[in-house]
Amino acid sequence: MLSSIRVYFTDIRFRKSIYTTAIVNILLVYVIFSVSRVLFYLFNVSYFPNVTFGSFMWMMLGGLKFDTSGILYTNLLYLVLILLPFTFRYNRYYQTGLKYLFVITNSLTILANCADFIYFKFTLRRTTASVFGEFENEQNMFSLLLKFLVDYWYIFLIWIIFTAVLILLYQKAKLINKPKGALQHVIYTFMGTLLMALFIGLTIGGLRGGFRHSTRPITLSNAGAFVNDPLETVIVLNTPFAIYRTIGVKPLSKINFYKDEESLNKIFSPVHNPQNNSAFKPQNVVIIILESLGREYIGRYNQHLYNGGYKGYTPFIDSLIDHSLMFRYGFSNGRKSIDVLPSVLASIPMIVEPFVLTPYSSNRINSFASLLKPKGYHTSFFHGAPNGSMGLQAFTRMTGFDKYYGMTEYDNSADFDGMWGIWDEEFLQFFAKEIDSLPQPFFTSIFTISSHHPFRVPERYEGVFPKGELPMHQCVGYTDYALKLFFEVARTKPWFDSTLFVITADHANQPFYDEYKTKLGAYAVPIIFYHPSEAIVGVSQKVAQQIDIMPTVLSYLKFDMPYFAFGKDLLSDESGDYAISYTGSTYQFVNGDTLLHFNGEKIVGAYNYKTDILLKNNLVEQDSFMVGKNEQLLKAIIQQYHNRMIEDRLLPEKQ
Repeated sequence: MLSSIRVYFTDIRFRKSIYTTAIVNILLVYVIFSVSRVLFYLFNVSYFPNVTFGSFMWMMLGGLKFDTSGILYTNLLYLVLILLPFTFRYNRYYQTGLKYLFVITNSLTILANCADFIYFKFTLRRTTASVFGEFENEQNMFSLLLKFLVDYWYIFLIWIIFTAVLILLYQKAKLINKPKGALQHVIYTFMGTLLMALFIGLTIGGLRGGFRHSTRPITLSNAGAFVNDPLETVIVLNTPFAIYRTIGVKPLSKINFYKDEESLNKIFSPVHNPQNNSAFKPQNVVIIILESLGREYIGRYNQHLYNGGYKGYTPFIDSLIDHSLMFRYGFSNGRKSIDVLPSVLASIPMIVEPFVLTPYSSNRINSFASLLKPKGYHTSFFHGAPNGSMGLQAFTRMTGFDKYYGMTEYDNSADFDGMWGIWDEEFLQFFAKEIDSLPQPFFTSIFTISSHHPFRVPERYEGVFPKGELPMHQCVGYTDYALKLFFEVARTKPWFDSTLFVITADHANQPFYDEYKTKLGAYAVPIIFYHPSEAIVGVSQKVAQQIDIMPTVLSYLKFDMPYFAFGKDLLSDESGDYAISYTGSTYQFVNGDTLLHFNGEKIVGAYNYKTDILLKNNLVEQDSFMVGKNEQLLKAIIQQYHNRMIEDRLLPEKQ
């Protein structure tokens, strides 16, 4: 047996073994992708005036992460076929077939990279899967391609050179010691299977962009972690990755409910032009986003349950509400954690697909950071998960935040919960401590993590918080307690009395009561404004949503510059009473007492959600006036969203 194992390892040590040749060939593609990134930059250098040598090297390093994913997607079949643990993989004809497969698939992806050297100038983004839909109806496709080749012959030449390099430097494997006898064949196959299993594990991590449980597969928006300007993300990315990650992502299409821009803007415009008569008020702002903490869990929001006897699982939040402005009808704009930052920090809702997963994630947008920094604010964001989790770090960097604090900055793995990140109590205390070092005025936000599956609390708190009817309930109690401890510390700080606090959740979670199991109830989250030394209290019956937070905070601060936001100012009596979300293939629109479901072509549901909380009585055929009036506003919002996303008009100056 030892001699059989020796035969196997002699084979894999050989310089032309199946494993070394596979690694060399893949590394060859890495080199070509990196050279392509340099050429992409050189062909388009005028678009990136702020790129320095140091920042470009950082982008090159970051690009390897996206190259890994793109290269592995391209070469999955090749790697599987070359790593099959059987000796026939060394057959001359089999090896020739592998070479053809490798060269053809990789040359096509390299061609896509090369095409974007020029095509970028027309789109200002990496080509995505939507390109297939954009040109599917072109009758003169052959002529267009021929014209491209003639006009940009040098791009075609570069591609030919890259392809020639693939062909000339491709390595074929040779078997130095062929296994003999049944035992050697069994061991050869067994060891090959183990290495193939290792390859599968490494490949999954490479495709996802990491191995942590909490790491979401990387997307186009993750490139924001390596740049200072959203447009620079195209340097970090590569075109094959951009195409692969947008396959199946439904691109937005132009909407023409209203034929002219003037009519559209009269009904709804996302461009805000504040008319403040008083001076800007530079108060500190703290936005607290509670993981999965839906309205159902909060006693003050549910006093109608059990004839007023419902207590909920958040005694501290309930006590804070008594001194706050609470919006009775608060809704999230998405159902995933990945949706919350664009909604809360930039007033961009999730419509059709999460903003950060769309081809439009590199559009120029304004945010709390970009709007408040010119007013002298320091901006930061805190999330107790591993840095890079859910693309939050990339989004905050891309939108101009000064500082991001994650597990890396916390720097104490002893407080890791074993799954998602740092326990809420410890990270909220870290949050309070770090705020002390921030220059005032500051804008900062924190996203908690503990109220989440697998619904655990620290061992020292087992049995302390009510377990209620659902596993989620004791986690909610723990997070509420951690929030209480944060406020106890914050109240002792000199910045506390000049700080506006906003509390919301990213989305709801496990529902127990039927009203929270409806399509609308699934989006029910708290929206609470609290200022310790100024009168901003009461229970508002106005419809509120996450995208309203930015306009409302800016209004409170007497912000006096134009800005872009799909949300409204909740402090204004003239700003409407609506909320929008997208569920399945249906737009969900709340306006006043009315809930509409719109499938993109017609209204399929209309409800008075305040009296019909279980949404059992569809009024779509009974009250055409109610439907028609609200449908007009909904269509205007949809058209503004679709068309401005496509046209990259998400800033106030781009009317």
